Amino acid sequence: MKRAQAAGERFQELVGILKTLRGPEGCPWDKEQDERSIANYFLEEVYEALDALSRNDAAALAEELGDVLMEVVFLSRIYEEKGAFSVSDALDGINKKMIRRHPHVFGGKKVDSSKRVLDAWIQQKKAEKKRESHFEGISRLAPSLLAAFQIGQRVSHFGFDWPSADEALTKMNEEIGELEAAMTSGQARRVEEEIGDCFFTLANVARKLKLNPETALRQANAKFLRRFAKLETKLKKQGKELGEATLAEMDAVWEDVKK
Repeated sequence: MKRAQAAGERFQELVGILKTLRGPEGCPWDKEQDERSIANYFLEEVYEALDALSRNDAAALAEELGDVLMEVVFLSRIYEEKGAFSVSDALDGINKKMIRRHPHVFGGKKVDSSKRVLDAWIQQKKAEKKRESHFEGISRLAPSLLAAFQIGQRVSHFGFDWPSADEALTKMNEEIGELEAAMTSGQARRVEEEIGDCFFTLANVARKLKLNPETALRQANAKFLRRFAKLETKLKKQGKELGEATLAEMDAVWEDVKK
């Protein structure tokens, strides 16, 4: 209880700090910011928090989550100044939503599995937002791999899905065959379409394996960059810079780095 009270006090302190920074005697830079500029910082802080999370760095994550929360309060302050809503309105909204969408916890309804919980959540969300389609909630700005993952999640609730990851992978192999045929044809638009199909199917192979393809690709990118940095270091020890070494020489060093 004391921790919850302390957290509430710290939160109100942050709200007060942002109000002061945006006030008449506040910071010139903070007063110049608007929702568009803060949106960029918000996204940056979210990615930094995800990076700390992927590294399992608790201290860094605590700091980055604080930064994310600060951007949330900053955006709320901007909209409060417009007379649109306050951070209290945002909190009130999410509190009511969480209670409303968990009738099996806060009400008398009984649900016996996480799948039924998720099915009920999706149906209730669609009804609340008066959406005609189950796909209207997917953000237009979401990374494409993540969007493919979310699309697969949604259609799977209605049984439109591969029975297993193995069958999804079989479909992936079919798509690769179609890509190879498109490459042979030399038709750029057809190649682009088949590459898209490969990415979409692979995202759903990951989903069937209970993996997020966006996270998997982020980790693969990081691994490649680590290995390439080591390759560059080893080449320098051999007296060579990137661009001077042959492909065969770089391949040899690359295989050594992988070991």
